[in-house]
Amino acid sequence: MRALNTSATGMMAQQFNLDVIANNLANVNTVGFKKATAEFQDLLYQNLQTPGALSATGGQIPTGAQIGLGVSAGRTGQVFTQGTLQQTGRELDVAIKGDGFFKVLLPDGTTAYTRDGALEMDAQGRLVTSDGNPVQPEIIIPSDKQQINIAPDGTVSVQRAGQTNFDQVGRIQLTRFINPAGLERMGGNLYKPTAASGDPIDDNPGQNGLGTLVQQTLETANVEVVEEMIRMITIQRAYETNSKAIQTADEMLQGANNLKR
Repeated sequence: MRALNTSATGMMAQQFNLDVIANNLANVNTVGFKKATAEFQDLLYQNLQTPGALSATGGQIPTGAQIGLGVSAGRTGQVFTQGTLQQTGRELDVAIKGDGFFKVLLPDGTTAYTRDGALEMDAQGRLVTSDGNPVQPEIIIPSDKQQINIAPDGTVSVQRAGQTNFDQVGRIQLTRFINPAGLERMGGNLYKPTAASGDPIDDNPGQNGLGTLVQQTLETANVEVVEEMIRMITIQRAYETNSKAIQTADEMLQGANNLKR
């Protein structure tokens, strides 16, 4: 009976859907996190009667007969909507308001991209992420700095000891992609480009479609807890319905098996 395998694919699809939602909820407090959604496709169909075929009387069959074989859950979509901007009071916390990613250098010499603007300074005074990955292009903060100012256009200026004016020490650039949903997640709030994302486009904040920077602020995850909870309820009901279909198919098979008694 096809219903057994078809309903089983439905249950596995809902398990996959729940895995995606669980990850969203687990990262509700992750800075710059972007939620994901599960995407489904129906499987191949068994053609019992092809639409448009000739009937026994010579007429044309208008609809035909096709039996679906279930659902496939093999992809996740990434949602890059803006998260809420939350003030922190830390002068090295920077949020991106709009499109774009920070570009960072990994220990193996490759580059990655992130929306996490919780920046720090390392032993050399470089601006780095919380994992120690330097922001690119490299920006070094002088050791005698008294105050740091990061402008919306990415300009980084410092006020040195004994001075009243600010000196520019660098500029934070942002990167955007034609298709950010095609980026590959690496963990640690990092993404890397793929053939689907397109080539990185670097420029200053506020230019070429890029967002601006907001100092002393972090972008929270774009996960809506209530929305995810509603989705979980829907998943639970769908899972129960598919399991009920398996139970019904089993009862029908049992009834057919009892006919020989």
